[in-house]
Amino acid sequence: MASAREIAVTCPVPFADNQKIMLAHGGGGRLMQRLLDAVILPALHNDHLAERHDCALLPTPAAGRLAFTTDSYVVRPLFFPGGDIGTLAVNGTVNDLAMGGARPLWLSAGFILEEGLPWETLRRVCASLRRAADAAGVAIVTGDTKVVECGKGDGIFITTAGIGVVEHEAALGPRQVQPGDAILLSGDIGRHGIALMAVGEGIRLETALESDCAPLAQPVLRLFDANLPIHCLRDLTRGGLASALVEIAEASGFGLQIHEDKIPIHDTVRAICEILGLDALHVANEGRFVAFVPPTHAEPALALLRRDPLGVDARQIGTVELGAPGRVILRSSFGTNRILDMLSGEQLPRIC
Repeated sequence: MASAREIAVTCPVPFADNQKIMLAHGGGGRLMQRLLDAVILPALHNDHLAERHDCALLPTPAAGRLAFTTDSYVVRPLFFPGGDIGTLAVNGTVNDLAMGGARPLWLSAGFILEEGLPWETLRRVCASLRRAADAAGVAIVTGDTKVVECGKGDGIFITTAGIGVVEHEAALGPRQVQPGDAILLSGDIGRHGIALMAVGEGIRLETALESDCAPLAQPVLRLFDANLPIHCLRDLTRGGLASALVEIAEASGFGLQIHEDKIPIHDTVRAICEILGLDALHVANEGRFVAFVPPTHAEPALALLRRDPLGVDARQIGTVELGAPGRVILRSSFGTNRILDMLSGEQLPRIC
């Protein structure tokens, strides 16, 4: 018979039928394989993942340049109106590729799971990853899973990397921006940040409000397919429209003149911002972008954007100017001007 001391130091075999994440699920052994086989791989299955190799061997595009990006997602709450952390992880990475003018092709997904996370939560997230990937026309071809102790994570964090192909010769970026360029906005702003804040803070809204989280590759590629001269693209995420515009102004060395009354904002977003003293121009988005195009091509570009459900509210919101280099000047509906700048910190709790 074992002594009390021997019993105290014995490490029991983890309970294999537990439907919550345990540290052993990240240990590389049987339980980890069981989690992959039971939850993750069935949801994300494709031929590349089925190889069960350390890397995915992918065909090289016959023509064009490769685009490569990576990002991490730590959203709270995990599930929100209009999406969840899985939807966000796919769309966010797809959109970063699209802003480079690339056609997204492949993604990786790295999971950091907290001990105690229910399997059902992971199943829901993986199902969302798969739906979002299918909708965006990409495949999740490789990934990784790690587990951290209870209290040292936040349920689930996801890191995605993406590869796409650039099928045109256009050079994109703030340094390509030219004086006179029209500044186009693809839709209303602020819904993502306000929708998440409302759920996280328990704010009941009379009107349903969903995040704008969506893949932007198709509306962007439609512009390139039409051979329109696009000088710069930027998706609006953390920091909102304001941060994106300031970044481009500072990098280009030109001033941006923005008309506040031309920026579309959902009535509920506007009302919440007024009540709480927030500025919608700094609220995060996950399915909106700005495009800088020569003025003669603004209307054709807007017409193409409005053909897509994501771009029905697309508008020209301003122009690039020689004056006020590196600054964004916001002209109000009252005819007054103010300098639009980035926030020093954050307006809202963590939302991506």
